[in-house]
Amino acid sequence: MIFHSLEFAIFFFISVAIYWRLPLAAQNVFLLVASYVFYGWVHPWWPVLLLITTVVDYWSARRIAQRPDQKKKWLWLSIAANLGLLGVYKYFDFFVGNLAAAGAALGWNIPPIALRLALPAGISFYTFQSMSYTIDVYRGHAPARTRFVDVAAFVSFFPHLVAGPIMRATNLLPQVERERSFSPAAARDATVLIVWGLFKKLVIADNTGVIANKVFALQHPDFFVLWAGVFAFAIQIYADFSAYTDIARGVAKWYGFDLIRNFERPYLASGPADFWHRWNISLSTWFRDYVFIPLGGSRRGPGRVAANLMITFLVSGFWHGASWNYVLWGAYHGSLLIIARSIRLRVPKSLRPLQVVGMFVLTCIGWLIFRETELTQLIADVSLVPSASTPLERSAGLYLFLLALLYSVPLWLHDLWAELGGLDLTASIDRPEPAPRWSRVATQAALCGVMFAVILVLRSQTALNFIYFAF
Repeated sequence: MIFHSLEFAIFFFISVAIYWRLPLAAQNVFLLVASYVFYGWVHPWWPVLLLITTVVDYWSARRIAQRPDQKKKWLWLSIAANLGLLGVYKYFDFFVGNLAAAGAALGWNIPPIALRLALPAGISFYTFQSMSYTIDVYRGHAPARTRFVDVAAFVSFFPHLVAGPIMRATNLLPQVERERSFSPAAARDATVLIVWGLFKKLVIADNTGVIANKVFALQHPDFFVLWAGVFAFAIQIYADFSAYTDIARGVAKWYGFDLIRNFERPYLASGPADFWHRWNISLSTWFRDYVFIPLGGSRRGPGRVAANLMITFLVSGFWHGASWNYVLWGAYHGSLLIIARSIRLRVPKSLRPLQVVGMFVLTCIGWLIFRETELTQLIADVSLVPSASTPLERSAGLYLFLLALLYSVPLWLHDLWAELGGLDLTASIDRPEPAPRWSRVATQAALCGVMFAVILVLRSQTALNFIYFAF
């Protein structure tokens, strides 16, 4: 079930109506059932994997609390189960295929064994969230819960189940356990955020996604056409991923839950570190807390810190998919961070716009690596030079760039306005403005009406899945 579908709209309205008529204990049971219905709507076997993950981590956390002398054993059981499940469904064919290719290069005949299992949507997200619960119990950051329903509702909470944000037990589980009350004002703010997310997905992401898909389908793209396609993909992936997060946060708010912000205007970042403080915040902080810091973090010498950063980003890149281009993408961003840390230039504030532009260009180079899954094609792409382009190809590239830019204007205006201290729609449910009720309601209604009207007129005729469903 996807957010921008009629099935989800019906599911949402019916479930909200039932949910707020139930007491807390029944609400959590209802949320659990609703989440499993949501996740298994298209593939009924997907919830089986979700249940396995939940049961293993629930009992591992209980055993860690009950048997502190054996807690490391139960922690490793949780990690092995989660990474094992992820490895079988996401990485088995990749490893076996590369092993067979390496063997062939050495003259060994290693028969490839491909499982060809369909990748369950969101498996990378919910395994990391569930595993972090066990790790936090092991570290003493969270108590082991005794109510299975609460833990299961935490792991499977449907608004963010498929594409995040990845929530921690220390944040979301207390919300599952406490009394919740319906707030009309919060619901209105959440509705604005949902509509903004639908606008970004249907108008910005899907339209620029069509441009990007057509460009990357070309076998021999021109330099200008290629980079227009990269720009379109940069807009698509930001609008698409942040749209899912906004809709998820808005939907969760309707049920009385607060999910963390996952994006803070990343294309206005002034450097690599600033970018990762703004992009996919829940995942970047997950890798910081559970990979980078355990490796030693920044407590050692420069060489060790660089190694820790590179390992963290290689793992982060590989998390995105079973393909070498994702590993290269991780290595690329790890290298940018290491270089930035070693240089540490003090740039005047007046030059910050140039830093932002420069970082956006570097980010787009990374998106080319991320999007081009075939390494041979990636090499060909980076080998292109502008001087080899014809006037027609330059005109085509300019047209595609301007078209993608036109679709992205609302996104740029919103982010620039918010960066300068104006209204940030993604923060509206966190910091309600102290405006008179009637004017606030009228403003919200007008804003939603305008966005709905634009969606009806400009939405893409080609429906595209959320990009991060594949991860």
